[in-house]
Amino acid sequence: MKKTSLSILLALISWVAFAQQSLWGGQNIVSPEIHPDNRVTFRFFAPKAVKVQVTGDFLPPQKIETQYGKMDIPGVADLKEGEKGVWEYTTPEPLASELYNYTFIVDGLKNVIDPNNVYVNRDVASLFNIFIIKGGCGDLYSVNKVPHGSVTQRWYNSPSLGYDRRITIYTPAGYETSGKRYPVLYLLHGMGGDEEAWITLGRTIQIMDNLIAEGKAKPMIVVMPNGNVDQEAAPGESSLGLYKPYTQLPRTMEGTMESTFPDIIKFVESNYRVEKKKASRAIAGLSMGGYHSLHISKEYPDLFDYVGLFSAAIIPNEKVDSPIYKNLEEKLAKQFAKAPKLYWIAIGKTDFLFDANKEYRALLDQHKYPYIYRESEGGHIWRNWRIYLSEFAPMLFQ
Repeated sequence: MKKTSLSILLALISWVAFAQQSLWGGQNIVSPEIHPDNRVTFRFFAPKAVKVQVTGDFLPPQKIETQYGKMDIPGVADLKEGEKGVWEYTTPEPLASELYNYTFIVDGLKNVIDPNNVYVNRDVASLFNIFIIKGGCGDLYSVNKVPHGSVTQRWYNSPSLGYDRRITIYTPAGYETSGKRYPVLYLLHGMGGDEEAWITLGRTIQIMDNLIAEGKAKPMIVVMPNGNVDQEAAPGESSLGLYKPYTQLPRTMEGTMESTFPDIIKFVESNYRVEKKKASRAIAGLSMGGYHSLHISKEYPDLFDYVGLFSAAIIPNEKVDSPIYKNLEEKLAKQFAKAPKLYWIAIGKTDFLFDANKEYRALLDQHKYPYIYRESEGGHIWRNWRIYLSEFAPMLFQ
């Protein structure tokens, strides 16, 4: 009887372990495999598939025509079927140090996640696997043995909007016990992003921890709000429930984000030990967030001494009628008359917003407004924006 009970118990334990493993979809396959020479092998188990491909930003980009002009999209490579239905592809050359993303295409079905890689990011409504090649900027995006800051996702009330909203806030290592007051960087996401974008896709936590630990950046608080004023929080994190994320939300880039931004500053300065002065505030953002940074900083010229425009959208939609966007040159004159310490513009050479940024710089040049310009390779991509943050942050609050 005891033997029978023991056998049943062991069988049950075995079944539960198997069920849990099956629940997570794990397979006895290594993918991706990073080789000592930094070549990478991808594997996918699909014994009935006819064609399996991998696509990602580690491959040479393809160009496509869009309503915004030519844009780069990730390249595609074919996997070769091997034994027991395992398809495989190895990069012909070593990959440079970087954070990369990828997905599979299986018999034409796109955005298939690698079931053997649990590391996944969301960008708007798409999921991508990620991996990191060390030995360069990839080290900056990694969790290293350094003092670590804290990240909280707080809810705050926005009186101007009339409801509670969620915000992500990074505090540097030692904040809780130092008793010091800190400068603040307000870091804004692009269209389709939310208060999670910069900490997941942008690796802000790792970048700031590593820069501060190396003495390359001043300890600072980084505030990452949700720039979509019709959202309480990221999809799935609010009372709206589990809905599919999408771009072009109501009240996108029409002035409400800029006009209600003081609510965010008031919350931060009422709840955190911060230095409440212009010289201790910075604002920066990518794409739509760069657009918001441009217009917020000129709308409130006494608030920010440091401004960063990363691949920024510049010109408002001609159908938008908001006082925020009126009298651009007059507001810029007031802003630069107050001598901001840093006005930093960065964009990739193949970014679809390159010409708009070129025209904006021509306007600044016409009035002899000082700024620093950074031009990089590539287009409208997170690979650039992570680099821009790692270069912009060390210039702040010096």
